[in-house]
Amino acid sequence: MRSASDAAPARLPGKARLALLLAALTLAAGAARAEDLYVICNSGVSLQAADVRDVFIGEKGFAGSVKLAPADNASAQAGFLARALKLDALKYSGIWTKKSFRDGANPPPVKASDAEAVAYVRQTPGGCSYVTTAPGAGVTVVAKL
Repeated sequence: MRSASDAAPARLPGKARLALLLAALTLAAGAARAEDLYVICNSGVSLQAADVRDVFIGEKGFAGSVKLAPADNASAQAGFLARALKLDALKYSGIWTKKSFRDGANPPPVKASDAEAVAYVRQTPGGCSYVTTAPGAGVTVVAKL
């Protein structure tokens, strides 16, 4: 037999439950959008914020004489693709599939976390990536989104 406390949530009318669910989803989506994104490069790279899109879709391979080596960050990729590149994951993958066949280019390697992305950028000449936490010393912040 159910107690009165077990039945309380079920007593909410369907519209009230739906309203609560929508409110929770809206708050969660707002929190995800509010997260900052930092596009970072190795301290030896001079790059403008306007160049970020071209770097990550393989259209810009050099910054001066430095060969660029972008890396994706799995933990921040969805937000980066939406905000910086104005693409979804499927379109981004399609761009790299075409580049692979047409130009023999490889997509950026994928790092699992902010910490891995920062470490990659610090130790890789020409390295660029993006993170959701302030990266600290040893890298250059190219853009904050």
